[in-house]
Amino acid sequence: MTGKAKKSERVFKTAWFARAARKAHIEDTELCEAFREVLKGQSDALGGGVYKKRLNKNQHRSIIVGKGKKLWIYVYLFAKKDRDNIDDKELAAFRELADLYAKKSAKDIERELEAKVLLEICNEDNEEV
Repeated sequence: MTGKAKKSERVFKTAWFARAARKAHIEDTELCEAFREVLKGQSDALGGGVYKKRLNKNQHRSIIVGKGKKLWIYVYLFAKKDRDNIDDKELAAFRELADLYAKKSAKDIERELEAKVLLEICNEDNEEV
């Protein structure tokens, strides 16, 4: 992966992740910066389009799904003090979710944005939306 996003890449967070990030005081600017680091390979690739990235000065872990490298979605957040990692069953579910998002059309994503199921946080130039 390169450090520069391609024109087709978009970065989102789920509504659930948005609430969890707000409670953890994690801003979209930090998420966009963390995404740039993921593109540089500065994350844990868990396979199947699932990545784990440290946030909030290493206090939290985020799970990002990004299979197909066009849609990147922050889907899960947990505090390092609360748990060490996700388990195998959760990883399998996140891999399935990555597959699902890889198959979604632009129209599907727009519907999710309108319904506020997804919130776009960075545009294709990695600028905060």
